[in-house]
Amino acid sequence: MGLLNDWYMKEFEESDDQNIHRAPEEEIAFYRAVATGDMDAVRRNCEENRFNATDGVGKLSRNPVQNLKYHFVVTAAFITRLCVEQGLDEEKAFRLSDFYILKLDQADTIEAVTDLHDAMVMDFTGKMRLLKKFAGTSKPITETLNYIYSHMSERITTNEIAEYIGLSTGYLSRLFIKEIGVSLSDYIREKKIEQAQNLLRYSEYSLVEISERLGFSSQSHFIQSFKARTGVTPNRYRKEHGRVEWNVHVK
Repeated sequence: MGLLNDWYMKEFEESDDQNIHRAPEEEIAFYRAVATGDMDAVRRNCEENRFNATDGVGKLSRNPVQNLKYHFVVTAAFITRLCVEQGLDEEKAFRLSDFYILKLDQADTIEAVTDLHDAMVMDFTGKMRLLKKFAGTSKPITETLNYIYSHMSERITTNEIAEYIGLSTGYLSRLFIKEIGVSLSDYIREKKIEQAQNLLRYSEYSLVEISERLGFSSQSHFIQSFKARTGVTPNRYRKEHGRVEWNVHVK
C-alpha cells in the first residue's frame, strides 16, 4: 500500500505539471538512425545536444546527473537490440554496450555523461554503417569478420582463419580482397589500431597493457604500427584525445 499511496500522491502533486513527455517518434527515429548507420542524422542529433535537452524528458531521478545516467542506460539497451535486429553480431553488440555502461560509472558530470553518450551512439552507428557496406559479403567472409572481432586479443594470422573456416589460405586471401577491398592482414591491423584508439581514449591501460591485450608481439611493434596507421604515437594520441575528465570525481 505504501508504494500505491506514493503513486497517488505523486499524481495529485503533478497533475497540473505541463512538462509533457517528448513524442516517442523522435526517439524512435534517432534509434533507427543509429541502427541503419545514418551517420549524418546521428551526428546532427549529438551536435544539437538532444540527449541532454530537458524538454519532454522523463524524470527518473532528482539528481540531474543520475537522471541522465538512467536515460543513458535506456538508450544503450534500445540501440543494442535494434542493431542486433539489423544484423550486428549479438556478442559484439552486447560487449560494446557493456563497455560504455561500465564507463558510465566514471562519469560524474552532465558533460561527461553527454560526451560518453555521443561517443557510444557514434560508435554503434559507425559499426552499423560498416555492416551495411559489407551486407553482401559471402558466408566465408562474414565468418572471417566475426572471427577477427572475437579474437582481437590474440595474434591473428591468415592461416589460422583459413583453417578455422575450412578454406585454403590463398583462396581466402583472394576472396577477402575481392569483397572487402583490402588485404586480410591490413584489415586485421586496421581493426586492432581502431581498438587501441578506443582504449587510449577511454581507459587507463598502459601502452604495455594495450599492446598485450591486442596481441602485438611487443610494445615497440605496437607503437610502430599505431604511428604508421594514425601518424602519431600512442602517447600523443592519448594526450590529444583521452577523456581524462571522466576520471575526475567532482564533489
